[in-house]
Amino acid sequence: MTTAAAVFGGALAEEGAALATHLRSVAALVRSRAGGGSGTVWSSDGLIVTNSHVVPGDRAEVVLAGERVLPARVVSRDAGADLAALRIEATGLPAAKPADSDAVRPGQLVFAIGNPWGARDILTAGVVVGRGPGGLENAVPLDDAIRADVQLAPGNSGGPLVDAAGRVVGVNAMIAGGMAVAVPSNTVERFLAGGLAGDAELGISGRAVPLPPPVAASFGAADGAGLMVTDVQPGGAAAHAGLLPGDVIVRVDRVPGGATQVARRLGRLRAGRPVHLEFLRGWATREADAEPTIRS
Repeated sequence: MTTAAAVFGGALAEEGAALATHLRSVAALVRSRAGGGSGTVWSSDGLIVTNSHVVPGDRAEVVLAGERVLPARVVSRDAGADLAALRIEATGLPAAKPADSDAVRPGQLVFAIGNPWGARDILTAGVVVGRGPGGLENAVPLDDAIRADVQLAPGNSGGPLVDAAGRVVGVNAMIAGGMAVAVPSNTVERFLAGGLAGDAELGISGRAVPLPPPVAASFGAADGAGLMVTDVQPGGAAAHAGLLPGDVIVRVDRVPGGATQVARRLGRLRAGRPVHLEFLRGWATREADAEPTIRS
């Protein structure tokens, strides 16, 4: 006699096997002069997404499911987001289905697939732990990373992090504090649309200065510092917004983190996208909106 538990367990096993098969079809092995890493087939016409640190040059080799080996060229890169897009000559490929990474929540079940230590298509599972800065490993600070307790190892970088439905919520980038850190899929989509690398500026120079601990805590400045404006370009975006030398910027678009986060976000501005600045002037808090201008 077949029990309900047996039927349910069998259904779960079938779903798990189908998920694993799908993930292996959209995951790739990426080889470059940096060694081996992973990649995610993002479109059926041969667009592969991986991490920038996986492919430091402009050429690589991609191994698809079925051990199909193809040369690849780097067509775009954003080192700040640790992303690179590769192009291979192939069509009709099974492609990843991106999910809305803004909907990812702590406790959500996720899976990762990649090539740790050169082993092929290793699948691991875990849950989302949180969102936020992903650390500074590989010299790459990730602004809005997905952190999960999924087991990763060298070689997993660039592979997909997916939800229980097999939709990609992120691209695995590093291990920090024992946790997997992934670039959110929405960030990947913006990168592929050409919307990440900074092409605009506020027209200021600055340097990090320490903040009194209570002030740093009130603004969430994890590094204990703000970015002091040392020069304001006449006629620039910052000048129009009313900033003056000596002002200390503590947050951009209400994102905490201190001078490190401020500098990071100011280095990746886009023309036509206003930013909200919070700064200190004589220890009084002020706010202003600035319209970045094309970088000269």
